[in-house]
Amino acid sequence: MSSKPKTTELSGKNDGFWHNVFKHHAYLVLALPAVLILFFFNYVPMAGLVLAFKSYDYTKGIWLSPWNGIDNFKFLLQSKNDFIRITRNTLLYYVVFTALGQFLNVVLAIAIDQFAFKRLGKTMQTIMIIPVFVSYAAVQFIVMAYISSGTGIINNLLGGAIPFYRSPEYWPYILTIVKMWNGVGYGSVLYMSVLAGIDTSLYEAASIDGASKWQQIKHVTLPSLVPMITVMLLLSVGGIMHSDTGLFYQVTRNTGILYETTQVIDSYVLNAIMKNSNFGFTAATTFFQSVVGLLLMLLANGIVKKLAPENSLF
Repeated sequence: MSSKPKTTELSGKNDGFWHNVFKHHAYLVLALPAVLILFFFNYVPMAGLVLAFKSYDYTKGIWLSPWNGIDNFKFLLQSKNDFIRITRNTLLYYVVFTALGQFLNVVLAIAIDQFAFKRLGKTMQTIMIIPVFVSYAAVQFIVMAYISSGTGIINNLLGGAIPFYRSPEYWPYILTIVKMWNGVGYGSVLYMSVLAGIDTSLYEAASIDGASKWQQIKHVTLPSLVPMITVMLLLSVGGIMHSDTGLFYQVTRNTGILYETTQVIDSYVLNAIMKNSNFGFTAATTFFQSVVGLLLMLLANGIVKKLAPENSLF
């Protein structure tokens, strides 16, 4: 009596590398443009990080310029008052923008999703996305139209002449309003895509059980958004030391008297390039930003992985 044939291994398990490449060549071709963009715009520029450890000489170029160890980092730390100010502003604006932005994104997404007139809701969504396509070079003139001392709309309404461009205390509020106006509509789109995927039978079951609209949002909608909120927060932690240069440099018109509340690390670096062309110092500053952002993202992801592994990035 012949024995039964042994079960063969799963198809493709022993396929060679080039066989798999040929087999899935269509997917590789589709992915190639994104891979090339990632390589040339994200990885190739990283070679310039050597400038952080060099005393850059125009006549010798990047590779032949002499090494100076960590002198550029020492110079950054030695400018104590400036370093403390720009780091404080960067972190505080990050916290405010992230917390308020995430809250408004979720609220706006839920409001549009629950809106009774769906077509009008879609129109509102489209209108709210438009600001993200307006460059800060144009936004600075919109802001000026509201707060300029002579002809500003706000000054005309208040019947006074508040010198906004000479008063640093007003700018945390101005920049927060501009940032929310620019990004909240676009940020809510991601959450709306999650809301669109929620099974409607969950709402129907909750309604049959007597749940009000608020209870449905609390027990069905919000729990469904938690994974996306967690991922967005984790991704944003990596940029904790980075800021929107256009917002802080162009909208404020790089006014020196406002630096106390408006200058962040990125605008400080841009200023240094424009005035001193000290590329070694600016490279050291951005290197510092990236390392701190990476470490904080790994720490945050590790905490999430311990508490809720299904919501971690990796």
